[in-house]
Amino acid sequence: MAKYNHDAIEEKWQQYWDRNPINVNDGKKEKYYCLDMFPYPSGSGLHVGHWRGYVISDAWARYQLIRGKYVIHPMGWDAFGLPAENYAIKMGIHPAITTKSNVDNIRRQMKQINAIYDWDMELNTTDPSFYKWTQWIFVQMFKKGLAYEKEFPINWCPSCKTGLANEEVVDGKCERCGTPVTKKNLRQWMLRITAYADRLLDDLDKLDWPEKVKKMQAEWIGRSYGAEVDFRLENSEKKITVFTTRPDTLYGATFMVLAPEHPMVKEITTEERREAVECYISQAANKSNVDRMAVNDRDKTGEFTGAYAINPLSGERTPIWISDYVLADHGTGAIMCVPAHDARDFAFAKKFSLPIVQVIAKDGIEIKNMEEAYTEAAGTMIHSGDWNGMESSVLKREAPEMIEKKGFGRKTVSYKLRDWVFSRQRYWGEPIPIVHCPHCGNVPVPEEELPLRLPEVENYEPTGTGESPLAAMEDWVNCSCPRCGGAAKRETNTMPQWAGSSWYFLRYVDVHNERELVSREKADRLLPVDMYVGGVEHAVLHLLYSRFWTKFLYDIGVIGFEEPFTKLFNQGMITGKNGIKMSKSKGNVVSPDDLVRDYGCDALRLYELFVGPPELDAEWDDRGIDGVSRFLNRFYTLVQDSIEKKPAATKEMIRLRHNLVHDIEQRFDAFSLNTVVSGFMEYNNAMTLLAKKEGGMDLETLRTFSVLLAPFAPHIAEECWHELGGTDSVFHAGWPKYDEEAMKADEIELPVQLNGKTKAVITVPQDCPKEEALRIAREAIKDRLDGTILKEIYVPGRIVNLVVGA
Repeated sequence: MAKYNHDAIEEKWQQYWDRNPINVNDGKKEKYYCLDMFPYPSGSGLHVGHWRGYVISDAWARYQLIRGKYVIHPMGWDAFGLPAENYAIKMGIHPAITTKSNVDNIRRQMKQINAIYDWDMELNTTDPSFYKWTQWIFVQMFKKGLAYEKEFPINWCPSCKTGLANEEVVDGKCERCGTPVTKKNLRQWMLRITAYADRLLDDLDKLDWPEKVKKMQAEWIGRSYGAEVDFRLENSEKKITVFTTRPDTLYGATFMVLAPEHPMVKEITTEERREAVECYISQAANKSNVDRMAVNDRDKTGEFTGAYAINPLSGERTPIWISDYVLADHGTGAIMCVPAHDARDFAFAKKFSLPIVQVIAKDGIEIKNMEEAYTEAAGTMIHSGDWNGMESSVLKREAPEMIEKKGFGRKTVSYKLRDWVFSRQRYWGEPIPIVHCPHCGNVPVPEEELPLRLPEVENYEPTGTGESPLAAMEDWVNCSCPRCGGAAKRETNTMPQWAGSSWYFLRYVDVHNERELVSREKADRLLPVDMYVGGVEHAVLHLLYSRFWTKFLYDIGVIGFEEPFTKLFNQGMITGKNGIKMSKSKGNVVSPDDLVRDYGCDALRLYELFVGPPELDAEWDDRGIDGVSRFLNRFYTLVQDSIEKKPAATKEMIRLRHNLVHDIEQRFDAFSLNTVVSGFMEYNNAMTLLAKKEGGMDLETLRTFSVLLAPFAPHIAEECWHELGGTDSVFHAGWPKYDEEAMKADEIELPVQLNGKTKAVITVPQDCPKEEALRIAREAIKDRLDGTILKEIYVPGRIVNLVVGA
């Protein structure tokens, strides 16, 4: 009898599938688009943690294939941006060279997974034929007013020597390298993502996404309803506008706080306060927005400007302070402070001895000597002029319109979401297709001249000056204006690493199209993505940006849908020992190469799914793969033995087969992939025991098992399918169906209880009548019956309980 040889079997079927593709678009099948978040080509290659996500998506893609669908399952490379460039700098090799080398290595490793990737769809964000269309999208945004230039203080990473979007700052540090972020005043290109804030928020309800991700995006967008209120400066007609969600508390606003960067700070600061204020502004410039927001309420700092505004309702003088917990790009960069009803304002007022006026009181009773802010939403208005006696919850809704009618404010909506900082002061990225003309202003590169190719440079390291290395290339920078033909200069900043990944999924289905980003016919037929598999860490980066770009492309008629990914699955991380993230620097990276050599691709694929629920993190332990390998060997042996003996199917075998299909399908559809693998092991054990009793397992059940196993362990499944007499590929066999009637056993076991305690187990026919079941139960425990049977309880198929009294 042949033994399971994973090397020979896997090589055999990989060659067969190369000659006989199993996933062919004949134009008749329903499409299913299953996508991985495409990787950036790291120099360290793939480890077993990377494998997990790719195996999850491939198992799901193959499941759809067996169900008769044409599966779009592509792969490509997110090769522009900081990760690739920083690796090149570390190695001292040009990023074009390191990127190609890393792509070649990871492609080799990915082919070990033997996913059904369509390599004819492969794309690379550094390919001019791809980034031509990234630049084209930017030009369309520029024409629609969504791409614009602005000079302002941005997040600056002193290590990466580049500006960062707010989304790229985590706990005050660079998302990529972990260096504390500072501020730098730079000319930047921005994308007006805020124009899509409402749609990005409201359309979350349409998505079959994890609630955690939808909540993260909703909080990041941060829509708030309230009012803008104008505070007139004392002895001036000039005004400072604040945004507040609680205009009902306006009578309690006893001071104002401006962001240090607020444009009116220098104008209103008095001479005696100027030195202290300017010193504070300088200190604030070295802090990131995240650090500024993270400070405890009691530790907040500030400086008095010496200026006052007039509360528009109470008429009271309102001192104007600055503090770095107020951000210039949030709301209006100015807030009114109501210390009696806000913990942050209360702490600030106590620290700097500012007045506290309670305007909301429970049952209208004022708190004497407040020791903390009263933050309950409900209460009665006090110390509020005409508003006294009103319920605060009612006034909160009505106050914006009341303020608007009085002429010193207006109801409005505010967002935490900021426009996207879209330029990087680096070399390795898509050139921004804009020409700066002294006469015409900013002019887009004509579409027929795209792509604007990234020029080759010798010195590609970042300058740290706020200028890209491209700025030193005078022959490239100096050009003619596309509009007037006069002397002009090219934009030298490049796009961020998120540019290509914001739309790449659209290009896969029409990757060779030289005339358009994607043909509308293919977009309508093959898009959007049905299942997207990737990490939750991109919730407010890639996933939010992709939704924005998709909606824009929908608006200009390129595609006919507004959301890129119908269903999203976030896989958990595979960690090293003690839950430590795998990294080359920590020395805990586990390469899949040796495991594939020793155990085979199928065993590693199964083990990647078996280690735990796919949505949760799991600690890697090489020893566990032995059990999976033994299962594959036992199944293969059972197949070989049964082929020799060819036993006839018994009722018990048929029942097991239908239960097998039912259980695996239920677990698969629930995305409980680890329990699918454990189910295979359980049913293989049951088949092995039944085979010993019956002299082998019937071949139809083994063929069914092979089909179910195929999405997970394709090579051994294909081998067994053919040896068992299957024709064509196992992936064309069709997903097996189960019959609920066939799942039922002829006989069942029933526990027999005496006064609620189990005393025996009886075997009865599946459809045993009640009286017969009770008779058999009485007979089974007759020696223990001591007294009169008061009650007989029979739950069909579940239990018999005899209640006995003295």
